[in-house]
Amino acid sequence: MQYALLIYEDEAQYEDAKAWRAIIQAHQAFAGELAEKGLLRGGTGLKGADTATTVRKTRGQYGLHDGPFAESKEQLGGFYLIEAEDLDAALAWARKLPLGGDGAVEVRPVIDED
Repeated sequence: MQYALLIYEDEAQYEDAKAWRAIIQAHQAFAGELAEKGLLRGGTGLKGADTATTVRKTRGQYGLHDGPFAESKEQLGGFYLIEAEDLDAALAWARKLPLGGDGAVEVRPVIDED
């Protein structure tokens, strides 16, 4: 089964170039391990939340809003799409996913169209 590992962190912690390089190296190693085991299906980092535009439908009307969907201290920074035997295996990978500080990894199964 495929799972999305959605990464939520405070992107301000990466304004320092040294911290940015360190987390990129950690993610390259993590992605390399997933790929080596044949479990990596996709994923990427995202540009900052200040580049986001949200399309919201309210009472049948669509509107555009600058920024992410919700105001929070953590922003969606990227994701991995992985193959895992079950939720427990996906959670084990989520625990290994590098975070620069406090943050969260949301684990969500992908809809199986079979």
